Amino acid sequence: MPIDVICPGCHARFRVSDKFGGKKGPCPKCKEIIRVPDASEKVVIHAPEHSEMGAKDARGQYVLKPIEREPTKPRPLVVAGIVALSLVVVVLALLLRRVDDKRIFLAVGAVVLAPPLALGGYTFLRNDELAPYTGRSLAVRTLLCSAVYASLWGAYTYVYVLMLGDAPVEAWSILPLAAIFMFVGGGTALVCYDLDFGSGLFHYSFYLLVTILLRMAMGLPPV
Repeated sequence: MPIDVICPGCHARFRVSDKFGGKKGPCPKCKEIIRVPDASEKVVIHAPEHSEMGAKDARGQYVLKPIEREPTKPRPLVVAGIVALSLVVVVLALLLRRVDDKRIFLAVGAVVLAPPLALGGYTFLRNDELAPYTGRSLAVRTLLCSAVYASLWGAYTYVYVLMLGDAPVEAWSILPLAAIFMFVGGGTALVCYDLDFGSGLFHYSFYLLVTILLRMAMGLPPV
């Protein structure tokens, strides 16, 4: 088997037959006398073992296997239920156009719609590299997030009336106020669902978009 040789003088690389191992001779390029390493002196670099596989048994086989994460698949019944519920909510919003005082319906809608919208937003925006929240943990996080989202609508209404009164205003005039509530809503999703802040903003924006569209369906201004 050929032996790889590097000349210490000119750093030329070449191969010689293994029969010259341990002998000296001139470099074919610079003629400097060099020693050819013996075959036993060759350094063999082995590929690193996959330490993440864990410990081995007495036969040298890995005793642990990597965890395979199953992708979350939407259930047809759940999707059908969401679509049916959405249609019912839209129809109710259109029927409420005839009601003069809609404040109680706005409050109830903000509370009732928050959990399904928060849960649906988390399903689409969660980090696939992390194990999803399930069971009681998911329920508690969803309820906390929903409570904050609904409370933000109440706080926004109070601050709006306190600062601007009951008269409708242009949307651009409330941008500084809206930015504060967006920051709080995005931070809430970040804390409750371990989303990054950008995904948290999208999560809260999804809730806002649905509730604002329903306000408009009821014949109210967006904000």
